[in-house]
Amino acid sequence: MKAPQDAPSAPMPEGSLTQLLAHRAEFLEFLTRRVNDSAGAEDILQAAYTRALEKGEQIRNTESVVAWFYRMLRNALIDHYRRNNARARAHEQFVAEVPVSYETETEANLCTCIGRVVQTLKPEYRVVLERIDLGSESIAQFAQAEGTTPNNAAVRLHRARRAAVKRLTQVCGACADHKCLDCTCKRGV
Repeated sequence: MKAPQDAPSAPMPEGSLTQLLAHRAEFLEFLTRRVNDSAGAEDILQAAYTRALEKGEQIRNTESVVAWFYRMLRNALIDHYRRNNARARAHEQFVAEVPVSYETETEANLCTCIGRVVQTLKPEYRVVLERIDLGSESIAQFAQAEGTTPNNAAVRLHRARRAAVKRLTQVCGACADHKCLDCTCKRGV
């Protein structure tokens, strides 16, 4: 026995869609004030318009179509916040469940040659890598401390990284091609 198919929905009463489109700016402002994100508000509004077209048969009186659509927008906002809250809870749960040893395992497999390779680079390259990549300084902090511009510091960091990769490839070979995430070379400089 076949399952009954849903009957096609009745079309939206004539003039209702025109009314809804005439109030688009008001609807968008209503949503934007509540989600503080114009792109997110636009997404919610477009989804609500789609839903309105699907549920158009529910409109009995074209004079109340705007009030009916505001109810749809309120429900869409509730769904939006529920999804965001569920996403945040899932993220928190994931973070709580990730083993603490994950970072430790990754760090344990990193190539130990990196520190030694950095020591063989030109002093200006060594300093920028030690303070930014291996340390905790930002490019802006480094630039200010060195009395240079952030652009100059970024260029120096880029050149230092290229020099380090070239030297690391010489020392480690194939291990460096895989970004040294699973170091097997166990060689020194």
